[in-house]
Amino acid sequence: MNYSAQQIALLINGKLEGNPETTISSFGKIEEAKTGQLSFLANPKYEEYLYTTGASIILINDSLELKQKLTTTIIRVPDAYSAFAVLLTKYQETVVDQINGIQDPVFIAKTVKLGKNTFIGAFSYISDGVQIDDGAKIFPNTFIGTNVKIGNNSILHAGVRIYNDCVIGSNVIIHSGAIIGSDGFGFAPQTDGSFKKIPQLGNVIIEDDVEIGSNSTIDRATMGSTIIKKGAKLDNLIQVAHNVEIGSNTVIAAQAGISGSTKIGASVMIGGQAGIVGHLHIGDATRIAAQSGVSKSTKPKTTVTGSPAFDYVAALRSQALIRNLPELEKRIKELELMVKQLLQEKV
Repeated sequence: MNYSAQQIALLINGKLEGNPETTISSFGKIEEAKTGQLSFLANPKYEEYLYTTGASIILINDSLELKQKLTTTIIRVPDAYSAFAVLLTKYQETVVDQINGIQDPVFIAKTVKLGKNTFIGAFSYISDGVQIDDGAKIFPNTFIGTNVKIGNNSILHAGVRIYNDCVIGSNVIIHSGAIIGSDGFGFAPQTDGSFKKIPQLGNVIIEDDVEIGSNSTIDRATMGSTIIKKGAKLDNLIQVAHNVEIGSNTVIAAQAGISGSTKIGASVMIGGQAGIVGHLHIGDATRIAAQSGVSKSTKPKTTVTGSPAFDYVAALRSQALIRNLPELEKRIKELELMVKQLLQEKV
């Protein structure tokens, strides 16, 4: 599928410099792009490639001053990276929109409600009472349990598992291997040392515009709902325990784990391999550094690091002191020696 520079500039409200009839059919990195591809320059470290790239069209920031004359068609935008993301999204939507229908073999219960322009991939299992709204795409080998609801234009990639009674909003993307609604980790200790399983009767609610990475697990609530709010983005290999709430537009990097009943605010950023214990409140716009172990609730707009996690600035000071410990030890020994010598002289 070909797009002209004129069409692209109109789509992203860019300022076109060069031939408006230049066309592209794919995308490429600026250092590797070839004729017929579109690329972008956002990081100044890659500016040298702007003058040597084979790309036919390049997105650049309005503020960039060219050091050499270009023969390549360029489109100026306020933020080249964001504009490039918009184009990739539109391209992907165009490709996905073309996928429709029901492949064979599949199992679709008689009570399932399918919207318009939906897609059900081969070897998928769609249980009783499921509602799949317009434009949703269910790729092969996916399981959808009883009474699940899936909103408009949501995408479940191959091998996703959605347990009973869960609710998936519109424009949600769930990547391969993710499991939504498995039992929360609830066991009551018994007098004989064994553990009795506590039934997990709740569900998971995923609101609109959420993305969940591959092999992530979101446990159903013991009672009520585990909730992922609008616009949250979860990376691969993330564990979200029962009754957790994740606020809108929060982002969580890979291998993070969130224990039961913790409430995470809006616009929080959680680094990779961070761990958060249960029943905490993480304030809006909190920043949690990678590999942090959070054991206490945080106020809004705080930044923490370390295990146990504490204030980021204080942590940096502590690290600086730790690096200086060998030198401090040496100075203390020298002072001790001086004091000892002084005492001997007095005697």
